Parts: sequence; C-alpha cells; structure tokens
Amino acid sequence: MAGSRDLSQIVSELHGDPGALGALTPALYAELRRLAAAYLRRERTGHTLQPTALVHEAYMRLVDQRQVAWENRAHVLGVAAQLMRRILVDHARARARIKRAGMLTRVTFEGIDVPAAERDVDLVELDDALRELAAVDEQLSRIVELRYFAGLTVEESADVLGTSTRTVDRAWATARAWLRRRLEGGEAG
Repeated sequence: MAGSRDLSQIVSELHGDPGALGALTPALYAELRRLAAAYLRRERTGHTLQPTALVHEAYMRLVDQRQVAWENRAHVLGVAAQLMRRILVDHARARARIKRAGMLTRVTFEGIDVPAAERDVDLVELDDALRELAAVDEQLSRIVELRYFAGLTVEESADVLGTSTRTVDRAWATARAWLRRRLEGGEAG
C-alpha cells in the first residue's frame, strides 16, 4: 500500500522527534481512514459515529501525544488503534447511558475463533475483557490491540513489542483462547 510506505518513510525520518507527527498528516490520515473503516465495518448497522468523526478525533489525540518518540509505522498505528478503541468504547458507553436500556454497540469479532452465531461482541464487554486480560498479562492484551485493532501483521507486532514472531504467534493464540472463553461467559483463567 503506497500510503503505508509513505508513512514508514516519514516516520523513519522523524525518528525520536515527539512533536513531529504533524508532518505526517497526509500519510497518517490515509492510514487512520483505513483503520476507521476496519473498525466501523465491525460495528452494528446504523452506528452513529461516522468514519470521518472517528478519524478526526483519533488524529487530534494522536498528534497531541507530545511525549512519544515515534519509532516506526507499526508504533504509530499501534497507538492509533489504542486511541480509536478508547473513542469507540467511550461512544458506546455514552449511548448506553443515554438509552438506559442496555442497548450497547456491537462489533463483529473477526479474527478471533468464536462460533459464527457469537461473532457479534459488545464493544464495552470486549474492552472490559481486554482490561482483565491486561491485568493477567499486559503483553497478551497489547498483542490483541496490535493484531485485531490496528490490523498489524505478526511481524509488525513483533517489531513494536521488540520480540520474536514466534512469541507473537503463541501469544496471539493464547489471547484468542482466553478471550473466547471470557466472552462466551466462562472462566478465562
């Protein structure tokens, strides 16, 4: 993808300059649009948060990260995925509070091995499960964010985490199994 090469080249030129992310605007915006589209494809039909609003909010929060020394494309996208997840969870919680009927935002849980009938997962429930997973093993939770939310490859995830691809593969399998058990209502252990 041309946008990802552009972003990678620009990030490598800005390596270590926390305030320089603003120079990435065109390439970064294209990557954020790709992430937002992936996120919102998983949302229920009629979701009220528009892709453009999600991109703008994530971009504003991302360029406001002044203390981060950007390392590479995967690092930028990992942080962006985390920010988008927070925005969507906040939006889902706000809608639930307004409706008071408990009608929460649903997302399709692609990439995690759950039965087809159970692929729609409550975004707030998923966020809660990821927080529980982080309490058990922070790296497993981070790998889910990178692989599922940021759409990074095993290699990119390993690069962000500074670990091997074999470690990411094993951790990804473990995290999927843990989340499957937790989201099906069982003990995740």
